[in-house]
Amino acid sequence: MGWWKDRVVFLTGASSGIGLAMAEQMAAQGARVGLAARRKDRLEEAERAIRQRGGQALAVECDVTRDESVARAVAEVRTAFGPISVAIANAGFGVVGRLERLGIDDFRRQFETNVFGVLRTAWACLDDLRATHGSLVLVGSVAAYVPGPGSSPYAASKAAVRSLGESLWAELAPDGITVTTLHPGYVRSEIRHVDNQGRLHPDSRDPIPAWLVVPTDRAAREMVRAIARRRREVIVTGHGKAIVALSRLAPCLVAGAMKGKRRPGRRNPPEA
Repeated sequence: MGWWKDRVVFLTGASSGIGLAMAEQMAAQGARVGLAARRKDRLEEAERAIRQRGGQALAVECDVTRDESVARAVAEVRTAFGPISVAIANAGFGVVGRLERLGIDDFRRQFETNVFGVLRTAWACLDDLRATHGSLVLVGSVAAYVPGPGSSPYAASKAAVRSLGESLWAELAPDGITVTTLHPGYVRSEIRHVDNQGRLHPDSRDPIPAWLVVPTDRAAREMVRAIARRRREVIVTGHGKAIVALSRLAPCLVAGAMKGKRRPGRRNPPEA
């Protein structure tokens, strides 16, 4: 089963989307996966499905905005499977809107999950990762490279994740810990159906054209492969690679295209 066999994974945001797809693929390759998220019912359903296919999984309720919740979830996975060897900080959502319609609490709520939630996950797993010479994985976004108008809280939070990944990659290398930062573009998930308060609206319209949205399983395969190869940073999805490359080669062109542009849709981030 290759690199993933018997790896112990702690994965936040595992109840849907990219997180769930990665969990299923890692378990299929022999990993023992701790599924962490707030929605315990969905996690238990995912756990049952993975076990029915012969994989190993454990559903643990976890709110990444609370220190004690993350610590408890990590302890449950460690007790069941052993020391964490791969910690994936995937939980996140998007706060969007024009600046004059947002308040400081909107930015604070965004950073509490997307940045401080990443840090809580890293801190809770750090001793295990040192002991196992493991991997810390941060899930960012193409928005960290190409922030769009009307998405300043989300883009700023993902830019912070990108900087964290770059810094921790160098800082933790002497401890034998690999840090991988993944930056997906448009991927089929629930994130564009979640409002600024973190509430899901499953019947809301996806503002992104269907032809631009990459299937979840395809994006997850690319991410799982990058983690196993212990890559430092990976842009996920073809359109994500293209827009990041264009922003590096012709930054003024991209900036000009973004200037004054209004977001389609209502309140969701431009990248997953």
